[in-house]
Amino acid sequence: MKCILGIESSCDETAAAVVDASLRVRSNVVASQYDLHSEFGGVVPEIASRAHLERILPVMRKAIDEAGVRMDDIVAVAAGVRPGLIGSLLVGSTAAKALAWARMMPFYAIDHVAAHLFAGMLRSADAVGPAVKPAFPALGLVVSGGHTSLFRLESESECALIGRTIDDAVGEALDKAAHMLGLPHPGGPNLERCAVGGDPNALRFASPQLPNPLDFSLSGLKTKLLYEVRGVPQGRGAQTTFARSNADLTEERRRDLAASFQRAAFTQVTQRLSRAVDLPSEASAPRTLFVGGGVVANQVLRDALAQWSQARDIALVVPEQRYCVDNAAMIGAFAQLRRARGECGDDLSIPAQPVSLLARGAMPKRVQ
Repeated sequence: MKCILGIESSCDETAAAVVDASLRVRSNVVASQYDLHSEFGGVVPEIASRAHLERILPVMRKAIDEAGVRMDDIVAVAAGVRPGLIGSLLVGSTAAKALAWARMMPFYAIDHVAAHLFAGMLRSADAVGPAVKPAFPALGLVVSGGHTSLFRLESESECALIGRTIDDAVGEALDKAAHMLGLPHPGGPNLERCAVGGDPNALRFASPQLPNPLDFSLSGLKTKLLYEVRGVPQGRGAQTTFARSNADLTEERRRDLAASFQRAAFTQVTQRLSRAVDLPSEASAPRTLFVGGGVVANQVLRDALAQWSQARDIALVVPEQRYCVDNAAMIGAFAQLRRARGECGDDLSIPAQPVSLLARGAMPKRVQ
């Protein structure tokens, strides 16, 4: 059956999945830590690491059991080794390395951002026939809480960073906007719910002008929203005061501001995609758009990307919403893609790292 066991523990989800050579997801187990962190309004690294330690082995066992496979059917182990919280990454990557060493199997060290890029190629367990091969060249877009990056892909293994955020990622900006509006954690999903029925034209946001027209910037949008909600600040430093608070917002105004901020953030995404296609270049026009990352679970963004792709006659490869958020299936799938092109795995000494080499533009042309 030639399955790969994928392991993901980059932040606050302990996950394991079994993916076969046709990219069918045989199992996908996720142990959420939401209840552990909700009272703090965000992820606490120490708590996350300890929870991963308690859950990693049961999650791995459950993934193998639910897949209905034997250990002999597992031909390799893969784990996300970057980017993420170091303590969290170490738990998953160490467990994967230990299993690979004990079973004398290849170990694949996976860049989390690269895995998000190709998560749209995942297939259901009952899918029939071989996986469809996407057309290249392509554009790749990762939109998450930690990354907003645009790539040019010549193949599944050749990738170049062409645009990235110079300040906040889109997901981070949505979370902060939700906080400004007085919405609870998790911010992004609650902002999406709040925006339903709101007027997306209620507040106008300027489009940032940057040296690289393919880069993103969300800080100006946040400042505009802050001043709209609380007024222009008075004083400096610890003496700063605001005339209003989010408690002064009517529910209608809160919905309008949520819808307006969401639209401004997503308009910036589609604008960058259009520029990537329209800018003069000797390279061939992209035939496919790969998208991934937690924010792609947002239905408003999914609809905008679908409309953009249809208008441009570019194929859209987008994950199911359950595979947009952090998961181990995408880790296993990307390892399968590497295995299919003849890569034999990575050295067990490869370290966990807090940043993505791919999203920094420091990755060699060959994507890992």
